[in-house]
Amino acid sequence: MMFGIGYAARAGLEPTGWLAKTSSPVQRAVAHLILELVPMVLSYLILVLLIERRPVRELSPRAIVTRGIPGFIGGVVLFSVVVGLLWMFGSYHVMGTNPGVDWLPDVLVAGVAAGIGEEVLTRGVLFRVTEEGLGTWWALVISAAFFGIAHIFNPAATWWSSAAIAIEAGILLALLYLVTRSLWACIGLHAAWNITQGTIYGIPVSGGQAHGWLISNRTGPEWLSGGAFGAEASVVALATCSLVSVALLVVACRRQLIVPPSWRRKKA
Repeated sequence: MMFGIGYAARAGLEPTGWLAKTSSPVQRAVAHLILELVPMVLSYLILVLLIERRPVRELSPRAIVTRGIPGFIGGVVLFSVVVGLLWMFGSYHVMGTNPGVDWLPDVLVAGVAAGIGEEVLTRGVLFRVTEEGLGTWWALVISAAFFGIAHIFNPAATWWSSAAIAIEAGILLALLYLVTRSLWACIGLHAAWNITQGTIYGIPVSGGQAHGWLISNRTGPEWLSGGAFGAEASVVALATCSLVSVALLVVACRRQLIVPPSWRRKKA
C-alpha cells in the first residue's frame, strides 16, 4: 500500500515542478514531506482502521500535547547533554554562528518527515505487530536491528554507525513506545533529536549535511567525535541514550509491561 500510494503521490507532484533540481530548497522539502508522509500515514490508517479494525489510539490527536510535546522537549535535552559532554571532552567546538541559515528545509525533512515516517513504520508497524506475535524482547531486537540496518545506506555510514543507531535510537524509541503506547512521544523525541543536532548545533544528522545556527566541528578519534557520520556514531551518544533506555526498561518491568510471546499467552 505504501509503495502504491507513493507512486501516485509522486505522479501528482510531477506537474508542480517541485521535484526538479531547479526548484527551491523549500519546495523540494515540501515535496519530500508529502512523499514521505502521505503514503506512510494513509497506509497505516488503512492497516489499523480497515484491517485491524480498531481505533488509532497511538496517534490520538490529544496525545500531541500530552505525549508529543514532552517527547520533543526530552529530545532537545537529550541531544544537548550529548553535545555538552562532547564539549567537555574537547571534541565539540563552536566556530561561529550563522543566523541567516535556511533552517526550514532541514526541519521539514530531517525533523518532521523523518520523525513521523520512521516512527510510524518502525515502532507503529514493525515493533507493535512483532510484539503481538513474538513478545516484547524479540520485538525490541528485530525493530532495533531493522532501524540500524536502514541507516547503513546513509552518507559516511559504517557498520559501527548502524550498530550505534540500532542501540541508542532503535532500542530507546521502542522502549519509549512500550512505556507510553504513544507514537507521538516517539515522533517528538525523534524529530527534536534531528532538529537539535543539525539545525541548532550544526552536526551532521546520520551522515547528512549540517546547516545549523551554530557553525561547529568535532575533533578527536572517531569513536569519540562520531566522525563524518555525526555525533550519533559517538560512544558518548551511545552511552547517554543507553542510560535512558535502562531507565525506561526499569519502568516497563515495574509496570509489568513486558508482553510474552503469543503462545505463552494462549497457554496461560
